[in-house]
Amino acid sequence: SLAAMITATEAFVGKYPDHKGSIAYLITSDEEGPATNGTVKVIETLEARNEKIDWCLVGEPSSTNRLADVVKNGRRGSHGCRLVVKGVQGHVAYPHLARNPVHEALPALAELAATEWDQGNNFFPPTTFQISNINAGTGATNVIPGELEVVFNFRFSTETTHEELEQRVEAILDRHGLDYDIEWTLSGPPFLTAEGALLDAAQQAIQDVMGYGTELSTSGGTSDGRFIAPTGAQVLELGPLNATIHKVNECVGVDDLNNLSKIYLRLMELLLT
Repeated sequence: SLAAMITATEAFVGKYPDHKGSIAYLITSDEEGPATNGTVKVIETLEARNEKIDWCLVGEPSSTNRLADVVKNGRRGSHGCRLVVKGVQGHVAYPHLARNPVHEALPALAELAATEWDQGNNFFPPTTFQISNINAGTGATNVIPGELEVVFNFRFSTETTHEELEQRVEAILDRHGLDYDIEWTLSGPPFLTAEGALLDAAQQAIQDVMGYGTELSTSGGTSDGRFIAPTGAQVLELGPLNATIHKVNECVGVDDLNNLSKIYLRLMELLLT
């Protein structure tokens, strides 16, 4: 996507040297990592200058079956948690002298997994809860563990907030009488560009270049758009096919890159001339 953006900008500036906007690139290697630098720091700097982004196009691979058949006009929020349930370690032959945190936590975890957090809305599917890691014990068969560590994640819609999720989770844990420590990490809130000039231009550009319409979607993981949308910017994700993302031999079709560059060029023409 970056290659397509650069070639599109070269063509655009050459054709419209006196265009009415400004174009900038934000390139970061931090997006797939902890996301504490990169975009986060750039947005902090821009906000301190009171410098606003009107339109942000993220080059995430949004397409599913053919180029530009899907545009992501929002993303669900991501809220992670590390939960440590405390027990008392002991010998399995003397359970009355121990307290098994696995046994104590299972009913609460089952309730969390069965809970309906919301019903979603026209733009977002319902909020989901998934346990991604669970660990306890010493590896021995005859030792009751002293603690249980559970890592889980919410992908949440605009129907709820991360504060509400925290409150509901901790209420369930308390109701089950657990002794626990809990640590929350908000990767980003949900964002949505339901309408606006950027969305209109993207849909028109895809129609003009590819000859077909596009589908709007908020599915998938997160992107750095979550840091930019709260500033008031319109944010869309438009990029190549995602069929091979994060796989061995990840690849992009050459024709798709050429057409993507044409889409970006047409989008800039619609917005900046």
